[in-house]
Amino acid sequence: MKNIVIAIDGNSGCGKSSTAKVIARKLKYIYIDTGAMYRAVTLFFIKYQIDLKNASDVDSALKQIDISFEYNIETGKNETFLNGKNVENKIRQMKVSNMVSPVSEISMVRRKLVEQQRRLGKEKGVVMDGRDIGTVVFPDAELKIFMTADLEVRALRRQKELMEKNTEVELEEVIENLKSRDNIDSSRADSPLKKAQDAYEIDTSNLTFDEQVNQILDLIKDKVEVE
Repeated sequence: MKNIVIAIDGNSGCGKSSTAKVIARKLKYIYIDTGAMYRAVTLFFIKYQIDLKNASDVDSALKQIDISFEYNIETGKNETFLNGKNVENKIRQMKVSNMVSPVSEISMVRRKLVEQQRRLGKEKGVVMDGRDIGTVVFPDAELKIFMTADLEVRALRRQKELMEKNTEVELEEVIENLKSRDNIDSSRADSPLKKAQDAYEIDTSNLTFDEQVNQILDLIKDKVEVE
C-alpha cells in the first residue's frame, strides 16, 4: 500500500488524537500529536514565566525547547518529552489547557512547530492531528479529515480524560475552557482553525469510537485504491 499523509483537524475534544493514534497503529504509520507539541511549549512558557508579548523572550525560549515523542511499550502509547523529560501528564493539566491557545496564536511559535511538523512528515506514512494540518502544515495531504462534535459532548469527554489522570474538574469549567479555545483557535490571524475545502467532515457527537475509526479507515481505503 502506498504511504500517504493523513491530516486530521478539528476542535478540542472531538476525538482527534485518540482516533489518529488508532489509525496510525492499524496502518503502522507514525503518529504525530501536534497539540501535544503546542502544550509542551506552553508548559515551558508557564514554568519559566515567559512574557507572551515580549518577542525577544519568546524567541529565546523557543531556542531552548526540544520536543520529541517516544513509544511506551507498557502503555502502548506515544508519550511527549520536553528537553528529554516525560511531560505527557503535565501537559494535560488545566493550567496548560487554559494557556495553550494564546501561546498557539504567536506566529513565532507556529513557525517553529510547523517547520518541525513538516520535517517529521516529509517521508509520508504519517497521521497528524491538530488545528491547521490540512490547511497550513500539509495542504497537499492525500487525505484530510475535519472532525466536529457538540460542545457538551466534547466537554464530557475531556472531563473523563482528566479524571482518568486523577484530576477533578467541574464540567462547567471544562465547557468554558473549550468555548474560549474554540474562539481563539478559529479567530486568530495566523493559521486559524478551519475546514480545508477538500476535507471530509465527520461529526462524532453520536458516533462510538469504533464507528469514527472505521469511517476514516474506509476513506483511507478508497483514497489509496484511487491513488
